[in-house]
Amino acid sequence: MKMAELRVWALPVKMGLCLLFLTAAIHSNAQEKIKITHEPYLQAMTDSSVSIVWTTNKPATAWVELAPDDDSHFYQKERPKYFSASNGLKKVGTVHRVTLNGLTPNTRYRYRVYSQEVLKHEWVKVQYGEVVATAVYQKKPLAFRTNGRPGPFEFAVVNDIHERNPVLKQLLGQVDFPNTAFVVFNGDMVNSSMSEEQVFRGFMDTATLLFASEIPMYYARGNHETRGPFAAQFPEYFPGNSGTLYYMFTRGDACFIVLDGGEDKPDSDIEYSGITDMDAYRTEQAKWLRTIVQTAAYRKATYKIAICHIPPANGWHGNQEITKKWLPILNEAGIQVMLSAHEHRHRIQQPSETTRFPIIVNSNNNIIKASITDKEARFRIFDPSGKLVDELSVKRP
Repeated sequence: MKMAELRVWALPVKMGLCLLFLTAAIHSNAQEKIKITHEPYLQAMTDSSVSIVWTTNKPATAWVELAPDDDSHFYQKERPKYFSASNGLKKVGTVHRVTLNGLTPNTRYRYRVYSQEVLKHEWVKVQYGEVVATAVYQKKPLAFRTNGRPGPFEFAVVNDIHERNPVLKQLLGQVDFPNTAFVVFNGDMVNSSMSEEQVFRGFMDTATLLFASEIPMYYARGNHETRGPFAAQFPEYFPGNSGTLYYMFTRGDACFIVLDGGEDKPDSDIEYSGITDMDAYRTEQAKWLRTIVQTAAYRKATYKIAICHIPPANGWHGNQEITKKWLPILNEAGIQVMLSAHEHRHRIQQPSETTRFPIIVNSNNNIIKASITDKEARFRIFDPSGKLVDELSVKRP
């Protein structure tokens, strides 16, 4: 057989093999069963509400079953169902968020999450597939406690992890989770926002494994979370309790104001290709901030704590914006301490004429372990080995 004839004969064979492999791959994907790809975790916890987020590999509807934390078996009776829905329609997708409202303060609940695959939706007819759920047979149902508990409590803060799971595990390994009310991720947990898998592989799967299914996490977005094509999806996975990425929450005698510093460079910087509008966003937050510090919840709090990834300073554009737009309001509102990050080094900035409160700038390799008591708010900073690096105490006013 001539070489040219061999090539002509081989071409349809190669095309046939490619088509065969492609068909097999499509068939295999179609036959794959629905599963929970990333386990549920708690977001936006308040005295009377919480959001629960998880993901599946197939488009599905989603709901949560809720039960009191009593001696009854989870399936002693039918439990109320709370669906992922909006405007009267159940949502269909792979990222699921169910917000539970009307909960009782300082109350422990058990929960289980469900997703049912949606195979086809034509006009008013919907074809459903299988249901997947978290287990309640082999292990106990997941549980959480709402805010509103009076008295002392502890919390922890990490930041600038940049997808370094070994460091995150070292730092969180120092936390006494049974006695910890919540954990704060103070920004730059990723290098950039490229995909869902990057978020979970980079830090969130570790967080869920260690605590986040049962202990709430509050997220202050960093500048690196704003970079990349996946940045706009951030609120789907980490919603605030106010519908925005800046919000306030209370716990015991303390009130926390979480601010979103956005990017650190001007919006016109070539690095952003014209995709950011951070100056207007920070102005929007300043307007909200003036209102929130006048609320009864803020004014009656004994301890007033601000959380923001980028600290106020006379540095880059983002620092200067925060100094100009937010710092005067925070000064007048009596903030007692700010928890910041961003600089990848540890320092405690003491109060001055410009900034009336101390700022703890936490290193990318340290963890803040804080305790709020009736006498003081104490912040201790530890390195990955558990060595005490520094500490700050704010006495009860």
